[in-house]
Amino acid sequence: MNIFWFRRDLRLDDNAGLYHALKESNALLPIFIFDTTILNNLEDKADKRVLYIHQTISALKKELQLHGSDLKVFYGHPLDIFKQLVVEYKLEKVYANRDYEPSAIERDSAIFQLLQVNGIELKTYKDQVIFESDEVLKDDGTPYTVYTPYSKKWKTKLTNFYLKSYPCQKYYINFIQVEATPALSLEEIGFHSIQFNFPPKETKQGIIKNYVANRDIPSIEGTSKLSMHFRFGTISIREKARKGNELSEKWLNELIWRDFYSQILTHFPHVVKGAFKPAYDKIEWRNNEHEFDKWCKGETGYPIVDAGMRELNTTGLMHNRVRMIVASFLTKHLLIDWRWGESYFAAKLLDFDLASNNGGWQWAAGSGVDAAPYFRVFNPYLQTEKFDPQEIYIKKWVPEYGTPNYPKPIVEHTFARNRCLEVYKKGLNP
Repeated sequence: MNIFWFRRDLRLDDNAGLYHALKESNALLPIFIFDTTILNNLEDKADKRVLYIHQTISALKKELQLHGSDLKVFYGHPLDIFKQLVVEYKLEKVYANRDYEPSAIERDSAIFQLLQVNGIELKTYKDQVIFESDEVLKDDGTPYTVYTPYSKKWKTKLTNFYLKSYPCQKYYINFIQVEATPALSLEEIGFHSIQFNFPPKETKQGIIKNYVANRDIPSIEGTSKLSMHFRFGTISIREKARKGNELSEKWLNELIWRDFYSQILTHFPHVVKGAFKPAYDKIEWRNNEHEFDKWCKGETGYPIVDAGMRELNTTGLMHNRVRMIVASFLTKHLLIDWRWGESYFAAKLLDFDLASNNGGWQWAAGSGVDAAPYFRVFNPYLQTEKFDPQEIYIKKWVPEYGTPNYPKPIVEHTFARNRCLEVYKKGLNP
C-alpha cells in the first residue's frame, strides 16, 4: 500500500505529487497531519489559519468520501505519526510535494531516514512553485540575488511544459476504498472556532486584466487576494500562472517574486535569522517596545500606517502597497529591528509564507537582496497623496481620523528620516 501526505497542497485537482501517487498505486491512502510542532507555537487558539486548514481538510474528506475513500487525519509530531504508520500498514512508498522551508527540510529528512530503514521509498515532487531553486540560475551556475535578471531568465525558461496541469481525476479509482470516518474537531487539536469569511479561491478576470492600473490603490478591489490560497495550496500555481501569462505580465511578475524568494531562502538559509547582507546586522536598532506596541495596534498617528495595521489585525490580510509602507515606517521611522515586524506579520497574516515574508521585510529594511540604497525611506504622507488621495482606505479602517480622538504622530517625519540615515550610515560605515 502507498500513502500520499498532504501538506501545502490541500486540493485534489492539478496536484503533482498526488497525480504520480495515484498513477503508480492501486490502493492509495491519503493522509494529513496536524503538526503539533507548529500548532504548539501558536499563541492564538482561535488562529484563523488553523480554522481555514480545518475547514479545507474537512472538505477534502467529504470529497474523497464521495469516491468511496477517505482522508486519514492525525494530530501529533509527524515523525511519531510515521512510526505508527510503518507498524500499522505494509507500506511500499510515501508520496509528497516538496516544502522548501528549513524546518520542513529537517522534518522530511528525519522521516526519510525512518522510511529508508524500513525499506519504504519517499518520493517528492515540485508543486508549489513553477521553478525550484536550481532551475533558474546564472550562466555560471550560481543563484541570482537580484530580482530583475532572475525574472528575465525565468521568463525565457518558461514553456507550456511547466504550466501543464496534472489530471489527477483520471486515477481517482486508485484511492483506497474504506469506510468514512468523522473529522477531528478543532477542539481535539486544541483550538476553537470563530466566524470568519475567507477570501474566495477565484478572482474576476478584470482584476488581473486591470492589475497594472489598480494594484497600488488600497481602497479598491485591485488585487487578486489569492496569496492565502497559494500558501496552503488550495489553488494550483500552474493554473494561475497560465492566466497571468495570458492576461497580465505584471500579475505574473508577482508569482515570479514567490519563486525568487523561495530560491533565496534555499540558497541563503542564513536569512531566516539575520540580514541577507551581513553588514546590516551591525545597525543599532532603537527597539522601543512602547512604540512597537503603538505600531502593532495602528496608533502611530500616521493614518496610512494605522489603516494598514488595523486591516491586518481585523482581516489577516493587508494590501501589498500598504505592507511596504508600514514595514518601512517600522524599520526606518521607528528604527525597530525588521525581525520584530517579520514576527508580528508571521503571527497575523493568513498568507504567511516564510520566504516571501522574510524577503519583504528585508527589502523594507534595506538588508535584503534588493539593490536599492539604504536611504530609501517611504514618506507616508506622499504615499497617501499618491495611492489614497481621497483617504477612502484610511477612513474605512481609522474612523476616528480627523477627530480629537486620533493620536498625534508618534515621531516627526523629517526628524525620523534624518535619524534613520545617521544610524544606518554609522552601522554600515563604522
